[in-house]
Amino acid sequence: MDRGYSENLDLNRVPTPCFVIDEGKLKYNLKILDDVQKRSGCKILLALKAFAMFSVFPLLRKTLKGICASSPHEARLGYEEFRREVHSFAAAYSETDIKELIPLSDHIVFNSFAQWNRFRSLIEKSGRKINCGIRVNPEHSEGQVSIYDPCAPGSRLGVRLKDFDENALPGISGLHFHTLCEQNSDALDRTLKVFEEKFGQFLYQMQWVNFGGGHHITRSDYDVDLLCNLIIQFRKKYDLTVYLEPGEAVALNAGILVASVLDIVDNHIHIAILDTSATAHMPDVLEMPYRPEVVNAGMPGQRAYTYRLGGLSCLAGDIIGDYSFDEPLKIGTKIVFLDMAHYTMVKTTTFNGVKLPSIALYKPENDKLEIIRSFTYEDYKTRLS
Repeated sequence: MDRGYSENLDLNRVPTPCFVIDEGKLKYNLKILDDVQKRSGCKILLALKAFAMFSVFPLLRKTLKGICASSPHEARLGYEEFRREVHSFAAAYSETDIKELIPLSDHIVFNSFAQWNRFRSLIEKSGRKINCGIRVNPEHSEGQVSIYDPCAPGSRLGVRLKDFDENALPGISGLHFHTLCEQNSDALDRTLKVFEEKFGQFLYQMQWVNFGGGHHITRSDYDVDLLCNLIIQFRKKYDLTVYLEPGEAVALNAGILVASVLDIVDNHIHIAILDTSATAHMPDVLEMPYRPEVVNAGMPGQRAYTYRLGGLSCLAGDIIGDYSFDEPLKIGTKIVFLDMAHYTMVKTTTFNGVKLPSIALYKPENDKLEIIRSFTYEDYKTRLS
C-alpha cells in the first residue's frame, strides 16, 4: 500500500500519537516535481498551508524554488528556514501585515484592486524589488467539495472579470488563479481555457502567472505529460514565468499518523478509543468529511472484526470512522492512518488539552527513526493567557 508506510518500520519504536514522515517518499515526490520543472521550465513552490515541516526544508529546497505563504508567520518561516523565493497571498492584509511582509516577500499577491491601491505606496517606498500581482477568479469551478471551491458563487477569493480594473495595472507584474483541489491535469486544461478567454488579453503585459495549487502531480495516475505540454504552450504564447504552488503533491503519501488503542467499549458496535483525535489531530476527517485509510483494515463487515475508531476528546462526534480487522483489537494495538503528512500536521489543535502528536522522520535507507519534536503541557499553555 503506497501511502507513506514502510513495512520495514518497527511500530514498537514509535511513541503514540506520532506523525512519521518517510524521507524516502519525499525524495520520490521531489524527483517527479524536479522532472516537471526541467521539462516545462516552470517553477514549483511549496505551499506552507499544506506542509510546513521545516526540519526537512534543507531537502526540499534542493528542488523547489521557494514557498508560498498565506500569512506573515508563514512568510517568516519560509524566509528564515527555506531561504529561497517567498510568495505571499492573503484574502486581505492589514497595514501591519504588509509592513511585516515587505522585508520577507519576493512576491505579494493582492485579492482586490482596493487592497493593491491601498498598499502600493508602502511597497514602492520600501526600496525593495517586490513583484506584485492580482488574484483573479475565472469563475470556473473544478472542485467537488464546496468548502474547498474558491470559484463558487459568493467566493471571497479573487477578482472577477467584471470587477477587473485595467487602469490599476501599472505596478502589477503577474496574475494568480486557483481552481483545483487534489486534481489531475485535465482539470487544469479546462481551467486554462476559461482563464485565457477571460484574462488572456492582460497576460501579454505580465512577467509571470501563478497557476495556484491543487495539482496532484505525484499521484500515480497523474498525467504529467499533459501538465508539461500545457505549461510549455502557455509560456511560449505569453513569454512569461509560470509558477505552481502545490502542497499536497510535495508530501503526498509521505507520512502516517500512528495511534494506540486506549480502551474498547460497546454501544451497538465495538468502539475503540484511541490516543489521537479527529477534531484535534485530523480535522479534515470532520470538515471534508473523509474516511482515512488504515493499514491492514477494510470496510465495515469486510473482515472478521468491525470497530468504530474514535478519539479521546469530549466531542461526541470525535469519530474517525468504522473499520474491520482480521484480528480483534486490544489495548495497546497500534493503528496506522495513511497519507497524513499534508493538510493534517498543519491543522492540529490543542482542543481539550489533548496532547499534540510527536513528529518523527524515518530514513528507510538506514532504518533510522528520529523523533524531531515532542510536545508538552507548555505548548498547550502558551497558546492561552
